[in-house]
This record gives sequence, structure tokens and C-alpha cells, in this order.
Amino acid sequence: MERKYRNPEKMRFAEAIYIVEIVKGICLTAGVFLKNLGRWIIGKRGAVTACYPEEDRPDRSPYIRGKHYLVQNPDGSPRCVACYMCATACPARCIYIDADEISQNPDIQKGPKRFDIDLSLCIMCGYCVEACPVDAIRMSDNIKTVGYTRQELYFDMQHLLTWNPHVEPFFTDKLRRVVQEEPVTNAH
Repeated sequence: MERKYRNPEKMRFAEAIYIVEIVKGICLTAGVFLKNLGRWIIGKRGAVTACYPEEDRPDRSPYIRGKHYLVQNPDGSPRCVACYMCATACPARCIYIDADEISQNPDIQKGPKRFDIDLSLCIMCGYCVEACPVDAIRMSDNIKTVGYTRQELYFDMQHLLTWNPHVEPFFTDKLRRVVQEEPVTNAH
């Protein structure tokens, strides 16, 4: 079966240089600008722009995925058993783990000698948290992870263990209540 194509008529000069469409776009942009400017002059909030980082969005979800941290056992050691599931599940390949025998305890066979996360590569997907069988890695709602160099965004195990999201000023009260009320359990 042969397809038949319709050839459009030849465009006029005004249509060929898209003057009408350009004018429509300028009018739309100017209308939005003037509407927001009018709201700003009378004291109402015009555009939906937050002055980041001084101003935080009030409608931000308490379940937002932000900075990573490692959960500690009561003795201060990492809960991680170096099973590599978080590193395997990570699509950005930003988690680096080296396993070692770290304890004399016969119940604990191995643990991480090195556990590093490169946040300059991380896409904050949360797959590492979901893949962890012992709930050793979590993500807080602190999305303010910035640095001037890549080395500032490379977190080693000591940083991930010592950083406490419950005393971090960016940990929202709403999420703190949720964490305290609902203990995290793994369905295995």
C-alpha cells in the first residue's frame, strides 16, 4: 500500500518568518510578567519563586530524599553487614564499599572497612535505602548538600556515621514526629 502525503501550500512571507507566533509568545510572557508585577506592588505573592536558601518551601514533603547517613549499633559500630546490595542497586554507581572482618563477635561475620558515597554522582533515588536488608543506610530530608569542590561532596564512613539527622537543623518537625511514632521495619 502506497502512502499519500499532503504537501502544504507555500507559506506566505509573514508565516515563513513566524512573526505572528513570535508576537504571541512575547504577549504571553509580558502578560504573566505584568500580572506578577501588579501582585508584587500590592503586597501579594506573585510568582511561585522561593528565595533559596533563605526561604524554604512550606509545601515540601517530609518524605523527601536528601542526605545519606549510616545507622549505628548500640556499641557505635555501623549496622551495615557489607552485603553490597545498596551498591548493586545504585543506578549512579556512587556507593563504594570494601568488606572486612571487623568484629570478634561470631554473630557478625563482616562489616564495611570502607563505605563512601559520592553525592556529586548521586541522583537521590533512594534505591540504596530500599535494597538494604538490615536498614543500615537511610536518607534524611536535608536537601541542602552543597559544596564548592567535588571533594566536599564525597562522604566517607566516619562522616556518614557521625552525622546525626535528628539534631540537624534541617530535619523537619513533621518528619521527626513520623520517625518517632512509626518504627521502621523490614518486611522480610
